[in-house]
Amino acid sequence: MPVLSEILSSIKAKGSVYFCDKLDPPWKLVENMAFSAAFHYVRGGRCWIEFAGENFLLGPGDLAFVGRGGPHVLSSSKGGLGENEDAASTHLLCGYFSFRDPIPSPLDDAIPPILILRSDEISSLPWLKTTLEHLSSEYNSQTPGAMVVVNKLTEVVLVELIRFHIHKEGSHNFIAALFDPQIGQALTLMHKHPDTHWTLELLASKVAMSRAAFARRFKEMVGQTMFQYLTTVRIRVASDLLRYSQQPVADIAEAVGYVSDMAFAKVFKDQIGVTPVAWRKEYRAGLKEKQG
Repeated sequence: MPVLSEILSSIKAKGSVYFCDKLDPPWKLVENMAFSAAFHYVRGGRCWIEFAGENFLLGPGDLAFVGRGGPHVLSSSKGGLGENEDAASTHLLCGYFSFRDPIPSPLDDAIPPILILRSDEISSLPWLKTTLEHLSSEYNSQTPGAMVVVNKLTEVVLVELIRFHIHKEGSHNFIAALFDPQIGQALTLMHKHPDTHWTLELLASKVAMSRAAFARRFKEMVGQTMFQYLTTVRIRVASDLLRYSQQPVADIAEAVGYVSDMAFAKVFKDQIGVTPVAWRKEYRAGLKEKQG
């Protein structure tokens, strides 16, 4: 599924581990979610997680992924009330993800508020299980370069969790659109050729549909009009070219289907809030600041 792979690879997120230790009861961790998403992996023992008024019991090898932000509570007893306390210790690995890209992704709505993976599900994904254990050992080792490895592995965990959810909940409209013979083909064409001057008529003819039927089904399945989605694709491609290439703005405008750099600049500012030139300057200034 080339389009899905492209969207997953375009997710701009940074992540790391912020806790990996043993907790003896009674204990309670209140997470206020200063970051965009978090995961909690039970390496041993068990605990409760409370999210949006619901309580979930996590056993050894279970994982909770809080995907859209929001406060939650981890504790050794249900609701953190100290009742039916488990006498055993709990070994927890906790990490976070912070999304850095202001450009919305089609997968934003596909990320669940909370996702619980049970140990048998994680065991069926041996690469994920190995990565989680590797994260724990690297974080605890505190050897030179360990945090670089931890940060990179955490970002990979995010993609793996999204992939798992997509395949488990394939009914999500955008995912269904990717697998639809005609709408999926149209999405592929837009992602492969953002420089083409696409119209409803042209795309509809490419997938053997009438203009009206194509426009209606695209909006129903993708949740946006064809032109809204195409603009998002073009601006996402353009933002990467502005960040990672030396191409002039006029060349980038042409590469993503705009007949002039003025038209491109107007759409870019409408979507991002700043001009392409300002976007590039901000990115480069941020790089210089990080490099010291």
